[in-house]
Amino acid sequence: MSQTRGKYDFCIGLVLAMSSSIFIGGSFILKKKGLLRLARKGSMRAGQGGHAYLKEWLWWAGLLSMGAGEVANFAAYAFAPATLVTPLGALSVLVSAILSSFFLNEKLNLHGKIGCLLSILGSTVMVIHAPQEEEVETLNEMSHKLGDPGFVVFATLVVIVSLILIFVVGPRHGQTNILVYITICSVIGALSVSCVKGLGIAIKELFAGKPVLKHPLFWILLLSLIVCVSTQINYLNRALDIFNTSIVTPIYYVIFTTSVLTCSAILFKEWQHMAADDIIGTFSGFLTIIVGIFLLHAFKDVHFTLANLPLSLRKDERAANGTLLSTYDEETSACLSEIQATESLSGRRNGSLSAF
Repeated sequence: MSQTRGKYDFCIGLVLAMSSSIFIGGSFILKKKGLLRLARKGSMRAGQGGHAYLKEWLWWAGLLSMGAGEVANFAAYAFAPATLVTPLGALSVLVSAILSSFFLNEKLNLHGKIGCLLSILGSTVMVIHAPQEEEVETLNEMSHKLGDPGFVVFATLVVIVSLILIFVVGPRHGQTNILVYITICSVIGALSVSCVKGLGIAIKELFAGKPVLKHPLFWILLLSLIVCVSTQINYLNRALDIFNTSIVTPIYYVIFTTSVLTCSAILFKEWQHMAADDIIGTFSGFLTIIVGIFLLHAFKDVHFTLANLPLSLRKDERAANGTLLSTYDEETSACLSEIQATESLSGRRNGSLSAF
């Protein structure tokens, strides 16, 4: 019965995680369509300080879609392992990229299409090999997990590293080194996911009629989540403001997901009962998603399609046969020079105007 219940919860978490990606990915398109509509009307744009988008129903539809996606993502952590839910967040990038090509006329180049395919394949592999976390059904059990020495050491290190980056490294190198601000919001994100996981368990207990609101851990988790998310948003916005989005997004995804996987492994002991092939499969799927996201973002401004491939191959063949071609070109030039000299001399002898 417990095993059946575990599979049922896993499926619910998987559906919620995928639904979250669809809602969040679609929200970017709806917001963008609303802002473009306002720009065509001549309203002051949001980047210039305007707030006309608050009267645009498409923008509000995008905001509601993002809210629904975040709620679904929040709920997914209550049913499925964080090791599965967090990497599947990359699907929102794919949904956004695919919908942009249809509704915003933003063409998806060959690298982007390959990146989407790799990310989908990587996500599929991770779903197949996803670990089963230890059962945690009550806040009391969660409090025991949070009090585990391994997690206490991990959380202490995260806090110390974050404070050093915020107060020492950030003011000196934050404007020039892309890793500073991204690392801050990524490592703190691992703690925020743990808080979300605990609050998800609390909400399940609340619906079961248990006095969750009287439990001190509930309020500690809620306060910690607010602090962590506020810090994440602050430093992620700083990174996006200073550096190129196409570079920030994949780096943030990799560091954030790695931090969450590490935290989840320490807190829920997800890797202890996994077979070697499942461990290899999980890491392979994760690395495949990373490569896909990198291709999608790093080369999005490179205009390269399948139609360009034969031309590129011909250029490569010419480069490979450069010596032969240069020899041929020299011989051809020499022959043409001799022919031109002969024609010129013949023209002068015959008094032809073409010689001049």
